[in-house]
Amino acid sequence: MGASQTRYQELYHDLMGRTGFSVEQIKNLHYRFQQLSENEDTISRENLESIPGLAYNPIKRQIIEAFFDKRNQHQNESGSYSEIGFEQFVMVMSHFRPAASNMTDAEKEAVRKEKLRFLFNMHDTGHDGTITLQEYRKVVEELLSKSENMEEEVAKDIADAAMLEVASTNVPNMQPDEFYEGITFEHFEQMLKDLEMESRMYIRFLGVDTSTIHCGKSNS
Repeated sequence: MGASQTRYQELYHDLMGRTGFSVEQIKNLHYRFQQLSENEDTISRENLESIPGLAYNPIKRQIIEAFFDKRNQHQNESGSYSEIGFEQFVMVMSHFRPAASNMTDAEKEAVRKEKLRFLFNMHDTGHDGTITLQEYRKVVEELLSKSENMEEEVAKDIADAAMLEVASTNVPNMQPDEFYEGITFEHFEQMLKDLEMESRMYIRFLGVDTSTIHCGKSNS
């Protein structure tokens, strides 16, 4: 028991240095991880699939995949995990941590860029550094899927029109016969330059308040 507790304390302090979370916040995340994994060492996609709060989310698939995307581990890796442990879980959750009030402007900008990269990765399902028309169309169709009387062809047209607008903004001198390969991260960053991130990058479905990383007793 003592050895196990010491091991966790060492892990908590290691994660504190890598994420900026406090030890108490990491303990709260560990509690939620154990709930989700049913006290196992790892979480699978099936564990997250069963969360009631995700059931009707139009981008449920992208949210779940974000937890298994190696690009979200603050490392230069690509690909996906089949399952993740507590350490990987915390590293993903760190993308939702608000910027600390004592951060410099440069540090806050780095945190913002990290959050944007996380969002970009959610849409770049091909892991090729570009959000293609097909990927963008899929997201738009899923977001519109809950709209009543929204036909698939209409959703496709909306996605295509939105991508055309993005192309005209990012490549203003593009000729009619040119092909727009897709949204790069630089384009994505420019598109969202005025977006306030702090109030938007949060998670509800895990029963976690990401403004404080306090875990409630929700079963969702």
